Amino acid sequence: MTDVITMLEKAAMDHKDRIAFADPDKSITYGELNDTVLRIATLFLRDERFGPLEAEDGVGFYMEKSTDAVGVMLGAVRALAFYSFIDVRQPAERAASVISILAPKLIVTDIENEEALRGIMAQADEPKPKIVLINDLLECAAKCEPDEGLLKEAGMKACDIRPLYVNFTSGSTGTPKGVAVSHRSVIDFIRVFTGTFNITHEDILANQAPFDFDVSVKDIYSGLYTGASVWLIPRDYFSNPVLLMDYLADNKVTTLIWAVSAMCFVSIMNGLEYRTPETINKVMFSGEVMPVKHLNKWRRFLPDATYVNLYGPTEITCNCTYYILDRDYENDESIPAGVPFVNEKVFLLDEADRRVVESGKCGEICVSGTCLALGYYRDFERTAEAFMQNPLNDRFSELMYRTGDIGRYDEEGNLIYVSRKDFQIKHMGQRIELGEIEAAAQAADGITRACCIYNTGKKRIELFYTGEMEKRELTEALKQKLPQFMIPGKTVKLDEMPLNKNGKIDRHRLSELS
Repeated sequence: MTDVITMLEKAAMDHKDRIAFADPDKSITYGELNDTVLRIATLFLRDERFGPLEAEDGVGFYMEKSTDAVGVMLGAVRALAFYSFIDVRQPAERAASVISILAPKLIVTDIENEEALRGIMAQADEPKPKIVLINDLLECAAKCEPDEGLLKEAGMKACDIRPLYVNFTSGSTGTPKGVAVSHRSVIDFIRVFTGTFNITHEDILANQAPFDFDVSVKDIYSGLYTGASVWLIPRDYFSNPVLLMDYLADNKVTTLIWAVSAMCFVSIMNGLEYRTPETINKVMFSGEVMPVKHLNKWRRFLPDATYVNLYGPTEITCNCTYYILDRDYENDESIPAGVPFVNEKVFLLDEADRRVVESGKCGEICVSGTCLALGYYRDFERTAEAFMQNPLNDRFSELMYRTGDIGRYDEEGNLIYVSRKDFQIKHMGQRIELGEIEAAAQAADGITRACCIYNTGKKRIELFYTGEMEKRELTEALKQKLPQFMIPGKTVKLDEMPLNKNGKIDRHRLSELS
């Protein structure tokens, strides 16, 4: 399998009339999707209005996810290009920075976002990419017959190490980092992922994540690989639990691969009490530590579903470990990150780059294997800092990725995520993991979410939380579980936790409140 397009071609043969992707406004079968992709690719390869694209050109998307966007995205891939979705809700200055780094051949947008994009483009570096309206592209594609000769020629050049997509993550220097991921990495991961959790053509996946977030990769390509149907959930449904739960139940969804924050939204807003989507049989979550009290609520309403904790950063193609829950967990317990997926090497290194094997001892989580991204797009310096030779291997070249996460093993050999390396602090002469304080706070009755930061200027641990409990009560509860040197010097109760574009708690915004 040289590229992901072979997934689509097989699904179009085996499941021609099955819905491939759908949203509240439109659906498309695998047969229709394959036809659309061939037409779009033809336009991208030969029409000067929409290219023409050359191998490894980038195509940006400045729009919300949609069924139409999937067809255009895969059309660009069929033309040997790669795609990159640009978050429409980020500040214009950051979007301009992303576009300058990406330097795409063209950017696809829609009427709703065209004006904002043109304003952003004024801030981006030269050369300026073409702006293409998706409706214009689709209208031309409907009148265009696939050019079999041109498509065959492009297909002969397919190569699994070409980039498939570039997703941008935040950078510590303030400059976004574009993580470039190859066809090979996605093919290898999705083959194992769908097999591990028995995702088949009979499944209906509910896609929560925006397409600029790599959680969506598991939805899109699990669908293409197995012939399953993928229903796209509009972003605003996650502020309306009635709409969301009706959408899941009415469409008989079987599989959720969601960010932790999305699951917490449902439990906090009592979505399951309103309506339980009883067809759901697989629930997978990732991105942050799952508060056990929220997970237990899901398990109470969907007791027969399989629940899976997934771990892994964008740089290793979605996830590198998993843990299938096989028992109940108490509110103050840590759910393991689990064991590595097949064909992924996950290990711990101490500060001297020695392997950590004994249970309970912490080390930095490192990963090697086919799963590794190609690196940071147009940024060889930061790539070299994170992707490097495995220090345990002095015999041949073996790249590994340093995640910056701290982990340990439990007595059963499962990996336990402890904290970000950045969140390990030295306070009052003691080494402290802020994640331990967060876990203790989230275990308290009446607390829905909790997040700790360290104010280096004031040398103070600060705890932010949402829930019914008063600050003094929470402090007393923490004193029953934590040593005095770990008790926050400042506790702030919030109406809601600020989230970043990927739905994770925004620690930078919390620091502005300190």
